[in-house]
Order: sequence, then structure tokens, then C-alpha cells
Amino acid sequence: MGLFTYTLAGGGFILIGAWESLISSSIETQEKKTTKTNSSSFSSSITLFAVSLLSLFFILNSIVSLIDAFNSQDQTGLVLQLEVIAIASLFFLYSVLGLMTHFTNSILLPSSILNLLCLFAFVEEFLLFYLQRKDPSGIENRYFDLALVPIGVCVFSTILELKTPKSRFLRLGRGIGLISQGTWLVQMGFSFYSNAMANGCSLHEKSRGNYTIKCKGHPDYHRGRAIATLQFNCHLAFLVALIVGVYSIVCKKTGIGGDFTQYRPIGAEMQQLDSQAQFTLDSDDDNEDGIKEERNVAADQRAIVVVTEPGINGYGSH
Repeated sequence: MGLFTYTLAGGGFILIGAWESLISSSIETQEKKTTKTNSSSFSSSITLFAVSLLSLFFILNSIVSLIDAFNSQDQTGLVLQLEVIAIASLFFLYSVLGLMTHFTNSILLPSSILNLLCLFAFVEEFLLFYLQRKDPSGIENRYFDLALVPIGVCVFSTILELKTPKSRFLRLGRGIGLISQGTWLVQMGFSFYSNAMANGCSLHEKSRGNYTIKCKGHPDYHRGRAIATLQFNCHLAFLVALIVGVYSIVCKKTGIGGDFTQYRPIGAEMQQLDSQAQFTLDSDDDNEDGIKEERNVAADQRAIVVVTEPGINGYGSH
């Protein structure tokens, strides 16, 4: 696998991920407008067709690498290419069954079955990069470890999509994961097969698909790992800025947004509070003073003395 293979594979991932991210922004509007169901089916068909082409490319490339490993008597290269063929075959089966479900009535599979096939393929891809340790001291292991991040995003999004298949955010997350995989594959191609390789390191190939990058000493080894981490961080920063900007523009054009019908300005709420009756909070001392005053008034009323007036015509009481 050379620079051309990595670049072509990464470009395929980027295109599929970008298309998934774009059509995820239109899922909500298509649910509100039932007349656009054909458009949604057409968008999914384009994704499945692109996945089938990319899977075929990986299968053919692995067959060529398999023949080269057989001629070089490289047992490790044979095993690696068989694993790649198995993963690509799962993605190819997922895309073919999806296309047959969309265009023919011979096979009618629910979306959960197709997503389960896609999940198995992503999990197998994750295990391939996680367990691939041809040379423990190779710099390529650091690149493989960092590739687990976007693959893990795809796995997590696909698992959640099994429960909520109509969520546009999960599809967007998987699209971002695919874009990140594509950009990182392109970076791996340039870092392995061009002058962008770290100083003091060189490429050693046993066969077409079995290679390692060795460095002269420990300082070169640590510098190569640090460069790989820095490159990945730059990829993530650029990807986040690009996705946020593009997605905000698309959402603004398609009219996607939250429910702002119940929003009321803060000034209106303050006016309502001013128009209502004003209440005062009385302290406990004020209540006690009021009780004392009521008791004093009652005592004064009981202490009133009735004074009799003198009788009429000068006769008084004896």
C-alpha cells in the first residue's frame, strides 16, 4: 500500500462522511414534509453505492497485497490482508443488501438489521487497528492507536442508531467519524510514504501490506510519536472548525432550528411582574407586635366602667 492507495481510500471516506453529514441536516425537514420520502431514499442509495465502490476497492487492493505477500513468503502479511478482506466484505454486504432493499422487493430488511451489519464491520475494523502490532517499536503503532478515536465515534453512533434510527445527530456523528478517518488515512499515507516522515525514521517493507517504520534511537522514536500526536490534534481542530461552520450554514439555509415559539423576552416578564400586586414580607417581630396590640384593645374593652347619670326631675338613685 503506497501513498496513492492511502490517499484514494482516505478521499473515499471523506466523501462518504461529508455526504452523510449533509443529508443528516435534512432529516428533520423530510420528516415534516412527507412528499420528500423519495429524496431521502435517493440520498441513502448514494451513500450505499459509494460504500460498495469503496469496499470493492479495498477487496481488490487486498487481493493484490495478498498475492505479493504469498510470493514474498510473508505469513504476517497474508493474515493482515485476509482480515482486511473480511472487513471490506462486511461493508460490501451491508451496501448491497441496502441497495436491494431500496430498489427491489425481493429482499425487505429493516434498518436495524442493516445497521447491525454496519456495526459488526466497524467493530472488526476497530479490533484490526487495536490488535495490529507487527513491530512493537514501530512508529506506525502510534498512528494506528490514534485512528481508534474516529472509528470509536462511528461504533458509538451506530450503536445508538439501533435504538433511534431517525436521529439526525447520530448520523451526523457517524459522518464526522468517517471524515476524520479519511483525513487521518491521508495523513498516514504522507507520513509513511513521503518526505513528511519524521527525521531519523525510515520505512521497512516485508511485503506490500506488511511494513514498519523504524527509528535510529529513542530520541527519534519519541519525537516521531510526538509528531503523530500533534498532527492528530491539528486534524481534530481543523475538522471541528470546518464541521461547525458548514453545518451552521446548512441549518440556516434549510430552516432547521429549535422551537422558539415559547420564548418570551426578559423585559416582558419583568413588566408582568411589575403589573402584579406587590407583596411585602412581614417579620416575626411585626406579627408579635400586632398580637400584643389586639390583646391590649380587648383588655381595655373589658375594663370599661358604666357611669350612671342623675335621674330625671332631680331624683337620683340612693
